[in-house]
Amino acid sequence: MPKIEIDADSGYCFGVVTAIRKAEEELEKPGSLFCLGDIVHNSDEVERLRRKGLKTITHDDLHGLHDVKVLLRAHGEPPQTYRTAADHNIEVIDATCPVVLQLQRRIKQAYDEAASLPVRPLFIIYGKEGHAEVNGLVGQTDGEAIVIQSEEDLESVDLDRDILLYSQTTKSPEGFEGIVEAIKKRKTKGSFRYFDTICRQVSGRMSKIREFASAHEAVVFVSGSKSSNGKVLFAQCLEANPRSMHVSNAADIDLERLRGVSTIGICGATSTPRWLMNQIMDYLTTNLAINAEPTP
Repeated sequence: MPKIEIDADSGYCFGVVTAIRKAEEELEKPGSLFCLGDIVHNSDEVERLRRKGLKTITHDDLHGLHDVKVLLRAHGEPPQTYRTAADHNIEVIDATCPVVLQLQRRIKQAYDEAASLPVRPLFIIYGKEGHAEVNGLVGQTDGEAIVIQSEEDLESVDLDRDILLYSQTTKSPEGFEGIVEAIKKRKTKGSFRYFDTICRQVSGRMSKIREFASAHEAVVFVSGSKSSNGKVLFAQCLEANPRSMHVSNAADIDLERLRGVSTIGICGATSTPRWLMNQIMDYLTTNLAINAEPTP
């Protein structure tokens, strides 16, 4: 039977913890609670809260609601969402992560201050196109900000303009530094200011998860398929330990890949609940113990 350990540094970041807590508190009260988008990028946790009564809706659904409570998840929302809620007499339960909220305000202030300039600078967001947090950040600029996901995206950007560069909070510092250097190399005129707006609680997990992965013979990384943070952290796991597997829940585990190993590490993304990692550990403990028994 291998030794199995859960990474103490994995699991919800404080922004997600707050969103889940607010949802559970509101679900204890009378009336319905709607959530604009999946509360976290983890289908098992979304399903757990659905059974408690949380109803997930889209932005299109929001326009058809009146006189209800809607929770805004940790990713944040653009100003238009708040205007729609006010117009429809919707009570907003705002669970926007404080780090994201601070970044939104920072971009909004810079955008408003630039209105008095002869030519407004170009706002660039380094992040995932279409991601909920990124949509909220772009919304602070009335939709004018450009989103780039890689250095190649800069080919279609007018770098001769004055530029203000920000980052989605969950991107890697290395990736952001690469974008900064790429802009510096290409830029021939105009000013360039950049702001490292990456959440250090999230980015700090990258080095820790590499250490954890390299300390075990095999690794089971747990996160939802929609989690951007999960994809980034799993890449770190895989680089540190080629015997890493990415699963959403116990049903995805390939036990054959874990035969004969002496230590297994279980870790996850900032959207991975602790209860799910515990569930994975129980599954491995039970099934690997059974597999280890001699055939009669």
